Amino acid sequence: MFYWIYDVPTPQLAVFIAGIFVVCFWIGSFLIRPILRTVVRSRSGTNDIVGYILSCFGVFYGLLLGLIAVAAYQNLNKAEENASREAVALTALYQDLSAYADPLRQTLRKDLRDYCAYVVDTAWPLQRKGVIPEDGRKKILAFRSTLLSFNPQSMGHVIFHTETLREFDNYYEARRMRLHDVRSGIPAVMWYVVIVGAVINLAIIWMFDMRIITQLILGGMLAFFMGTMIFLIAAMDNPHRGEVSVSSDAFEEACQVMNSEDGARSLRSPGG
Repeated sequence: MFYWIYDVPTPQLAVFIAGIFVVCFWIGSFLIRPILRTVVRSRSGTNDIVGYILSCFGVFYGLLLGLIAVAAYQNLNKAEENASREAVALTALYQDLSAYADPLRQTLRKDLRDYCAYVVDTAWPLQRKGVIPEDGRKKILAFRSTLLSFNPQSMGHVIFHTETLREFDNYYEARRMRLHDVRSGIPAVMWYVVIVGAVINLAIIWMFDMRIITQLILGGMLAFFMGTMIFLIAAMDNPHRGEVSVSSDAFEEACQVMNSEDGARSLRSPGG
């Protein structure tokens, strides 16, 4: 529902979310605060009680935000590791193909180069929108079908062909992990708790008996920081969406390695 926020540049998104919290607090100070003040009447020690409740609630809510922020960061870091692992496995698979004879070697290597370019140019932009393209699966399964068509003629061929198939399995597993990360994120129920907690936090501040200008300044500062924390969690929540997301640098480097090896081989060939 709120995936549109990842189409907004990060600085503007930070100001937008933090600004919403500040504006909501200021509006509530004029509209909701008078209602709450009729429930919590002004008397000696009222602010002490409200302050004690706010301190206790702040501990639990701050702990919740901290744990969710750490979980979001770990999820982002794990997605980056999975993408790097996949790129490394793809490069290793490409290098293992050097043991095959032409024209099968050229066909397989070309398929991997095309597939790597497809991931960088087509699949990655779609992932930033939460879309998992089916063409990538078709391309890699077509490569596997071509690879399985090889008929080993000696024990040496059997050994390096088995090793290549094992490397392909490692790559395919890493690819599945990356695709799983595309739609991973914090469960919706946790976001519900975060939003409810933010509303309760602001409501407790409205119960303080103080000058309105003082409450607008102090409460606005607290609301701004709360909005900044929630922005941080939202920015890291979906590891493949938005500007704070997994980059395609690892695959771009893999494509460069493949192209450089192919160029070097072409120069060593009789016609190069």
